[in-house]
Amino acid sequence: MVNNISVEKAATSKIHNVDFDNLSFGNTFTDHMLVCDYENGAWNSPKIVPYGPIALEPSSKIFHYGQSIFEGMKAYKDEADGVWLFRPLENWKRLNKSAKRLAIPELPESHFMDGLTSLLRLEKDWIPKNPGSSLYVRPFMFASGTGFHASPADKYKFIIALAPSGAYFSGKVKVKIEETYSRAANGGVGYAKAGGNYAGQFYPTQLAVEEGYHQVIWTDDNNHEFIEEAGAMNVFVRINDTLITAPTNDRILDGITRKSILDIAQAEGIPAEVRKISVKEVVEAAKNGSLQEMFGAGTAAVVSPIAAFGYKGVDYELPEIQNSYASQLKKRITDIQYNRAEDSFGWRFKVS
Repeated sequence: MVNNISVEKAATSKIHNVDFDNLSFGNTFTDHMLVCDYENGAWNSPKIVPYGPIALEPSSKIFHYGQSIFEGMKAYKDEADGVWLFRPLENWKRLNKSAKRLAIPELPESHFMDGLTSLLRLEKDWIPKNPGSSLYVRPFMFASGTGFHASPADKYKFIIALAPSGAYFSGKVKVKIEETYSRAANGGVGYAKAGGNYAGQFYPTQLAVEEGYHQVIWTDDNNHEFIEEAGAMNVFVRINDTLITAPTNDRILDGITRKSILDIAQAEGIPAEVRKISVKEVVEAAKNGSLQEMFGAGTAAVVSPIAAFGYKGVDYELPEIQNSYASQLKKRITDIQYNRAEDSFGWRFKVS
């Protein structure tokens, strides 16, 4: 447990200038942030300071060798103003999994959880209560140590920044199944939430947008034969009544929403399979009418339905169905997150 988290209060608050009825996603930031430095072989005690710029030397290794990782999570407020997190220890575990892969020192649980809850208690008034809104939480770590030598840094920063955000709604998403570019490769860092993974996605996604699509469905790096992820989300496919998602591996992120969907499906009798799913199988299912749904799963949107996909110059529309798995699963998860329903899984964490 961290007992000595110092707090430097902001001189004035920005909260009165924020239109909470018209929040975009991740563009408005709260008054404070948590900062914690690693130096001399150990993590210092976290401290809460006013949100603002960070001073770094041009030789800081983050700029040259890309040691940077992050997490994405949300804080929710219920009708009684209780503040809740959703499976926060899973985020801490995955942060350290990413850290280990990028040779960044792992962060103690107490630094993560005590720092996070202290920050949220201070900033609780920033958590919106409008339907679908939440406080987006962005923990991240990067190399702050200096030097041009290609080696791990000797100093790192861990920061948690907060952004009150409105409902994340992307409408009807049309995706392109990628045939040329790969998100990640065997033995690489695809399973880590490394900043470079996302930077590498931007160009192929930009090309897809120019063709009239919103996002890319990533395929394996060998033959582009198997479906892996949807943009920055895990992907699910429903053929007839069976929900299918790819197994996690070196290339695929172990999504917390993904795991939650699989647990809910099992509990509620929705047939689900974790296995490789080929592009050929999806295309054939679209042609013969057995492809019922495709959707992405992640923290921002929870579940993002896919209305159509393109492959080899041909677009395939998905049917609009009543009481879809996507809508059922999204409601089940968000009801737990906002403390509107029983949490039989023990996922909800109260910030007290």
